[in-house]
Amino acid sequence: MAFRKALKRTAIIGGGAVATVFGVSQLIEYRKTQRGLARLANVEAEAELKVVYTDELPSRQAQLSSLKNTEEFDVLVVGGGATGAGCALDAVTRNLKTALVERSDFSSGTSSRSTKLIHGGVRYLQKAIMQLDYEQYMMVKEALHERANLLEIAPHLSAPLPIMLPVYKWWQLPYYWAGIKMYDLVAGIQCLKSSYILSKTKALELFPMLKKDKLVGAIVYYDGQHNDARMNLAIALTAARYGATIANYTEVVHLLKTNDPHTGKEKVCGAHCRDVITGQEFDIRAKCVINATGPFTDSLRKMDNQETKNICQPSAGVHIVIPGYYSPDNMGLLDPATSDGRVIFFLPWEKMTIAGTTDTPTNVTAHPIPGEDDINFILREVRNYLSPDVEVRRGDVLAAWSGIRPLVTDPNSKDTQSICRNHIVSISDSGLVTIAGGKWTTYRSMAEETLDAAIKAHSLSAEPCKTVGLMLEGGKGWTPTLYIRLVQDYGLENEVAQHLASTYGGKAFDVAKMAQVTGKRWPIVGKRLVSEFPYIESEVQYAIKEYACTAIDVIAQRTRLGFLNVQAADEALPRIVQIMGKELDWTSDSCLCEIQAELEAAKKFLYHEMGYRSRSEQLTKTSEINLDYQEVVRYKKRFHKFDKESKGFITTVDVQQVLESINVHIDENALHEILNEVDLNKNGQVEIDEFLQLMSAVKKGQVSDSRLAILMKTAEETLDMRGPVTVDRSGGGV
Repeated sequence: MAFRKALKRTAIIGGGAVATVFGVSQLIEYRKTQRGLARLANVEAEAELKVVYTDELPSRQAQLSSLKNTEEFDVLVVGGGATGAGCALDAVTRNLKTALVERSDFSSGTSSRSTKLIHGGVRYLQKAIMQLDYEQYMMVKEALHERANLLEIAPHLSAPLPIMLPVYKWWQLPYYWAGIKMYDLVAGIQCLKSSYILSKTKALELFPMLKKDKLVGAIVYYDGQHNDARMNLAIALTAARYGATIANYTEVVHLLKTNDPHTGKEKVCGAHCRDVITGQEFDIRAKCVINATGPFTDSLRKMDNQETKNICQPSAGVHIVIPGYYSPDNMGLLDPATSDGRVIFFLPWEKMTIAGTTDTPTNVTAHPIPGEDDINFILREVRNYLSPDVEVRRGDVLAAWSGIRPLVTDPNSKDTQSICRNHIVSISDSGLVTIAGGKWTTYRSMAEETLDAAIKAHSLSAEPCKTVGLMLEGGKGWTPTLYIRLVQDYGLENEVAQHLASTYGGKAFDVAKMAQVTGKRWPIVGKRLVSEFPYIESEVQYAIKEYACTAIDVIAQRTRLGFLNVQAADEALPRIVQIMGKELDWTSDSCLCEIQAELEAAKKFLYHEMGYRSRSEQLTKTSEINLDYQEVVRYKKRFHKFDKESKGFITTVDVQQVLESINVHIDENALHEILNEVDLNKNGQVEIDEFLQLMSAVKKGQVSDSRLAILMKTAEETLDMRGPVTVDRSGGGV
């Protein structure tokens, strides 16, 4: 015990200081005493719940009806991100009558656009050590506790992930090792797994894409990873099952106020809301209103008091998704010092690779757009750490997005210009409770602190917090082998079954029951939305039960297709809208325009917010042709194998004739799509200049996986292998 107290007193001094006081061997011995506990912490709930859990989720219409007809709620939460959903779950499990409204979809903002890590923050610990900052140390310690809890309560959506920190200078090895060991020590019994050092050979064996020149070795530590949007949704749905009334696409128009009979002051007593889908407006009365609107914190604070000063300092973080072959299946990478001093993660996620993030000041907007400069910055940093053998191409960026991090200044601080490194909870003169700042990992403790403050300020009668160890939607009934039962019981593909198990947990059987028969020998059920991803059509139907109202909700928050591959999401949209139209009765003539509007809105979302625009702009009518003479000759020769009449352009008919000559058959609609990708002036044909622009963009790495380029190259190689047909082989002649 004395050793632990001494360790706590010196923990923020730094790795070197701790090693001086105790010696490295004692630090290692301390970790050994925790060996049996240094796995996923099995965090138990603090108390028995006194609220009923409902197996059947109420429909959105039923939730809206409850919002309109309930005389008064104890708590109204505004904002359906991780923090808002966490507040709703905390409130309802304390036996408070709870409502939550979100003007868009649950997790449609910052909470779905994170780095997908559940972590304490290695860089925050470094700052705590270097600056002897106790506040940052405690922030890391709290986050590590919350990391353990989150991994325990949603095991289907989260898992530990080893992250490699490559070292290229000998002196950095002990420096980084001491820091990472401190990270383990601060986690204590909730350490996921002890960090370790790798030799250069072993590091390259585990991460073969790594740049080996000057590599000294590497350090591997463990953090958590999750599916952020699905995690957010799981928190909200769990709150609903415990009795909270929640509604997405429900916007606060203005706050309701009344005069306090005791003080004579105005007090917030609810909100006037509008159903975004129908336009209907109504009042929601509540004893306490909680502002959990993330980047939009100041908008609601100004509804309360126009004179209040802004506290939100929005910062944009851009991430990109590139193919899975850029990283090992189960090993991330941390770049601790980029060219401009930022930290970048390079992580496997959903069988792809995610890289980010940037950190630049921005304006608050509901539709942040990833900038080309940020995308290229991330690509440059990735190139610095990968082997020269791995060509990092701009065209490999399958999706890109920007999330707005709501950094805040403390309104109660004398220095209102300084950024608060943690979160803040403030209560206005009229009683509006605001929770702002913080990080994804600590959503639960932030919610607990917020409800404690709200209960005290509004004299609410409530139970103590009970969310520690409380299983989230899908957590109950999940096991690592659950997917096997899905394969055996329903005849699903193995990959699809694994996806359903890791996305829906114990609720995966409900999705499987809705899956349609394929008509094939195998799989028996489960029609895919797109061939290369394990998302199936019944997930669209199930998404509606989870309050999905638009196609964007399905491709972005319910499935993650829009975040993984914008082109694949674009291809899946017509079928998604068709299924939603049938389920939501969009089939009448009056609704045909609604179907078209859904398609256009979703395509606009992919184009602007998911990086489709940046991807498509890599090949335009003004793109330069940067090819040498020999390359131009070679590509013109390839083009003329299809343009046999020397028209200067090719059409689907020309391509079809060549393909048929080599016994290759492609659907006509698919062929139109392939040519349309390169048909820059949209005249139904690909001209020689457009083809050369394509090949130049491929050469520069701006475009990859061009179907037309690969198809024409393959056809040319097949024709060349055949060679000219001789007279003898043709049967002779006269």
